Amino acid sequence: MLIPEDDSFLFFRRTMSEMSEHPIYYGGDYNPDQWPEDTWQEDMRLFRLAHVNLVTLPVFSWAKLQPAEDQYDFGWLDRILDLLHANHIAVCLATPTAAQPAWMSRRYPDILPVDEQGRKRTHGKRVNICPNSPSFRRFARAIAVKMAERYANHPALAMWHVANEYGTYCYCEHCEAAFRVWLQERYQTIDELNSRWNTAFWGHTVTCWDEIVVPSERNDDNKWYQPIMLDYLRFMTDSNIACYRNEAEVLKAATPHIPVMTNMSGYIKKIDQFKMTSAMDIVGWDNYPSPRDDRALVAFKHDLMRGLKGGRSYLMVEQSPNQQNWQPYNVLKRPGEVRRLSLQALAHGSDSVLYFQMRQSIAGVEKFHGALIAHAGHEHTRVFGECAQIGAECARLGDVVTDAVSPARVGILFDWDNWWALELSSGPSRDLAYLPQVVKYYNAFYRRNIPVAVLPVDADLSGYDVIVAPLLYMLKPGVAEALTEFVRCGGRLLTSFMSGLVDENDRVFTGGYPGPLRDVLGIWVEETDALLPGQGNTMEVDASDDRLSGPYACGLVCDLVHLRGARALAVYGSDFYAGMPCLTEHDFGQGRAWYVASDAEERLLSDLAGLIAAQCGIEPPLAVPEGVEVTRRVKDGREVLFVISWLDKPAAVDLGSVRCTDLLSGRELSGSVELAPGDSLILQSVR
Repeated sequence: MLIPEDDSFLFFRRTMSEMSEHPIYYGGDYNPDQWPEDTWQEDMRLFRLAHVNLVTLPVFSWAKLQPAEDQYDFGWLDRILDLLHANHIAVCLATPTAAQPAWMSRRYPDILPVDEQGRKRTHGKRVNICPNSPSFRRFARAIAVKMAERYANHPALAMWHVANEYGTYCYCEHCEAAFRVWLQERYQTIDELNSRWNTAFWGHTVTCWDEIVVPSERNDDNKWYQPIMLDYLRFMTDSNIACYRNEAEVLKAATPHIPVMTNMSGYIKKIDQFKMTSAMDIVGWDNYPSPRDDRALVAFKHDLMRGLKGGRSYLMVEQSPNQQNWQPYNVLKRPGEVRRLSLQALAHGSDSVLYFQMRQSIAGVEKFHGALIAHAGHEHTRVFGECAQIGAECARLGDVVTDAVSPARVGILFDWDNWWALELSSGPSRDLAYLPQVVKYYNAFYRRNIPVAVLPVDADLSGYDVIVAPLLYMLKPGVAEALTEFVRCGGRLLTSFMSGLVDENDRVFTGGYPGPLRDVLGIWVEETDALLPGQGNTMEVDASDDRLSGPYACGLVCDLVHLRGARALAVYGSDFYAGMPCLTEHDFGQGRAWYVASDAEERLLSDLAGLIAAQCGIEPPLAVPEGVEVTRRVKDGREVLFVISWLDKPAAVDLGSVRCTDLLSGRELSGSVELAPGDSLILQSVR
């Protein structure tokens, strides 16, 4: 039975009928099977009040949908889908394969993964599967077939969602056998494998495929023998992609017009997401920042998600409307915080604001995880009120934002193989970490509100003025040549220490660092010193060069650099290499390249970003005070500016003589506008 058409329902139906053809999806994960059906009716009322237009279900309901091997029960799912459709709420329909039933784990133990210590897991947890288990693949495909047959034509179906947060690694006999096949396809011959892995070192030479074992804690040397482990990480990415395709192909065949995707964990290291998303119609990911995360890290991850499919918009599939419950310190989201995080997602390319979860669970691991509907069970809560405001604002934005692009003239290279290989390396410092360094360079432009596109290393660079490539430790075939040609033709390249050291199999380039980048950078790196915790050095700038405002602090590692055509912009201030170059600039062809030889303080990178941007004539979309973020999206030739204050005090924003409409409030603005603490504007110029 449907709820009577009260005022809230009439308002919601009117809003839905007026909604754009391409709405911002607003809602999130819904678990109706955890509640009696009379609660569903109340949920519909609350969803309408919050302007929810899409929910995701039934992500973890495999045991309820298939209570026995030869038995399926879809009746309850039929009823909730019909109820949602009657209430004008679309459905992102998920296959439930992230949580197999207990009977399945007990009867088919090959489904359960083996960890890197060689221990067989027992039933429980989520995504607790061996990605190469034949039994799992068979059952997962079967439930996908059942769902496709039953719901392909259901009017509530808006998209398909496969499983949840892929990324479990396994080291069982199925994985070992599949790894050998994967290696044979990759290298063709044992001799080629031995050469590429340099197995002569430590006597790792193998004479047939069956002698290859998975790198785990059971064979400590192999676990830390980088070429083997690096290939195993690649293999595990491909194994998880195969699991996804096993179901996605069924769904796509049944509904070619319906998008198919999965959500990726906010912990992004486990899976090469450039490869993973190549199998998806649209990128989906889960945004769970720590309270201590800098906003630049969150912005970078958003831009990374947009970059996974060449700059196309993506979906933020999960975030928490309030506190998480699995972080070390689960602080409440402050008033306005979830709104700022939601608008930041839209500003950087998301076409959705979706939460985990819709109604707060009463038991289990995430019973205290925030939700739209809290344990209080009604709309009279701080969080519900704020979420309802966000929902109303999303409903108004509609076509203006969805599918809009985010133009950028600066690109930053990001590569999972490089990340894995660098952090598997046994030197020079255990404190080397790829992601924080990339974000540090990204932040130098982000804090200046200069748009940055995140690119794979094999991207077409021709549309960019500046390419930033920090810690480009691994150079895959063609990358050095592409960067060299980019600079030769007038581009600007900024790279750093620990770049140009190894090839795609982690074999060092001989002839001196940074390998194939020596010519374009005009330098030779002879040695790299690792600094102990607490140690540091300085980067001393020539007093006659007014482009930089040194000296700057540096640390972590220090490259000993020789000039081979480049000029030194700064030199080390101490140690036996005092006076040696630590920041270089090299004119090459029609372009220019910079090399930062140590982990410099953020002030140096900010100054350098400003210098490079000025040379290229790159300016932020709008001049604003420090602490105010400005991001641009463009659709059909019309520009929308997101202006988000991260300050706890008012900020003055000067719009000049341009007349703009604030799409959040409907106000027409020009000249100086005062932005309240933590508030936001979404501006579109008045035609």
